[in-house]
Amino acid sequence: MSHAPQDQIAPLLTSEGWELLASMGPYREDGAFELNSALRKAGHSPEMVSAVLTQSRLRTKAELKFGEFARSMLFTQAGLEQATRLNVAARHAERFAQAGVRHVADLGCGLAADSLALASMDITVTAVEMDETTAACATVNLIPFPNATVVHSDATTVPLDGIDGVWLDPARRTTSTSGTKRIWDPEAFSPPFSFVESLAATGRAVGVKMGPGMPHESVPAGCEAQWVSVGGDVTEVTLWFNSVSRPGIRRAALLLGPQGAAELTSTEEFDGGPAAPVGPAEGYLYEPDGAVIRAGLVADVALQLGGHLLDEHIAYICAPDLLDTPFARAYKVLEVMPYNVKALKAWVKEQGITVLDIKKRGTSVTPEELRKQLFAGSKASNKKKAGTKTATLVLTRIGEDRVAISVEPA
Repeated sequence: MSHAPQDQIAPLLTSEGWELLASMGPYREDGAFELNSALRKAGHSPEMVSAVLTQSRLRTKAELKFGEFARSMLFTQAGLEQATRLNVAARHAERFAQAGVRHVADLGCGLAADSLALASMDITVTAVEMDETTAACATVNLIPFPNATVVHSDATTVPLDGIDGVWLDPARRTTSTSGTKRIWDPEAFSPPFSFVESLAATGRAVGVKMGPGMPHESVPAGCEAQWVSVGGDVTEVTLWFNSVSRPGIRRAALLLGPQGAAELTSTEEFDGGPAAPVGPAEGYLYEPDGAVIRAGLVADVALQLGGHLLDEHIAYICAPDLLDTPFARAYKVLEVMPYNVKALKAWVKEQGITVLDIKKRGTSVTPEELRKQLFAGSKASNKKKAGTKTATLVLTRIGEDRVAISVEPA
């Protein structure tokens, strides 16, 4: 394992390093070289300059997840990749607060995003982290909270006496000199998934964040699975056990966006739930949010819209009316064509299209490749004369037939 992260943090934990880091403005890639030279000229060691610039870059990147808090926090590259966004961490913390949990162990706390949210709700937090560098970052990040303690230890061996809640975000990446790599086997996570299940068996309030691609058959019985998407990006599935799971709810899709939060829930097992009818491409085409798809709630949305699926295995919905829903993006269906490259090429030329957005489900076509084929041989000079004309194509199949549907965003 590479020791680089430690060398990048240690210099910052000195008064010189901390003050220098605090004096940095937002990181700019184009000004980094000059800044590096200027700091060395001012007498700072190469190690110190490297650590400060790396941290400054990570802080600027972290503002997407942590907002202004990022400016006073410490990060590692791998830790930032897996860290929970602050608005999602606040939702996790709310669950524990609403269940009346007083003391939460955050096992494998990483950079302490979830510990921060828990501590800000006046919950006592014991944050446990096995990696020394990451534990040092977590300690700095939790300085504002006297009710939070960081323990540098293996998450599976910490005594939990008097602790009534446990939060886990198992490490799902390994770090090497070439960067970080995702792990897929739940037993290879740190801590392993079987450890999570053994904690839930004690009756404590347990929440665990997993990768959003977790297959339905791997979700244990007796817990609530909530898929979360932020701004259309599916970020996680959280499994909630015991007092932090909501009675009767088996699966849910929570969407957080600029308009606020919207949630769809189901009491049914993954292979249950309503079936939606199947029908033609007409009216309006709806593309469900990724969290809705992962949670297996596409048919529920189709029924809410008074619509039908194009194919029972594909997550596209058509409905006669344009209805406002947070759970899917709507497009007006303009034309339905068989999928045929030659015919589509003629269509692109006929319509004078210069920019083509291609969406697809249930077909192996690569949008980039198809775009190249459809525009092959069209002259750039014609485009200049004509200006831009944008179109959107949805490639999918209806039963055995491959189709191309021309749509416009509604």
